Amino acid sequence: MSKTITTAKIRSDGTVVEVLADGIERPFPEPSMRPMTEAEIAAAASADPDARPMTAGELQTARRVPRIKTLRRALGMTQVEFAGRYRIPLGTLRDWEQGRTEPDQPARAYLKAIAGDPEAVRRALAAIPDPRRA
Repeated sequence: MSKTITTAKIRSDGTVVEVLADGIERPFPEPSMRPMTEAEIAAAASADPDARPMTAGELQTARRVPRIKTLRRALGMTQVEFAGRYRIPLGTLRDWEQGRTEPDQPARAYLKAIAGDPEAVRRALAAIPDPRRA
């Protein structure tokens, strides 16, 4: 089996170009993928057992990943680090992540602020003494 390696790069204007062995850049053809109709997309998805759309019943029974866990992982933090930095009790964070409880409205707003600008929230909290360490 032979392998073909194509080197590509994205220019600052957003266009994708192929970089040839001599360093010359060549634009990829405009339609980089074969266009598909919605019906063709649905048929291809249904035919692929790994990409098959879920049925309504499967969606109802699917285990949901709490958004807080996704947020924490996106920030590259452990539960202990996230809880400490954002002053959330560790047990509460674990309960949210494991689906035992859900954040109330103020907590959801706080998590939304963290997701929007985690560094700004960290700086704001740094300016306020932590009552847990008093």
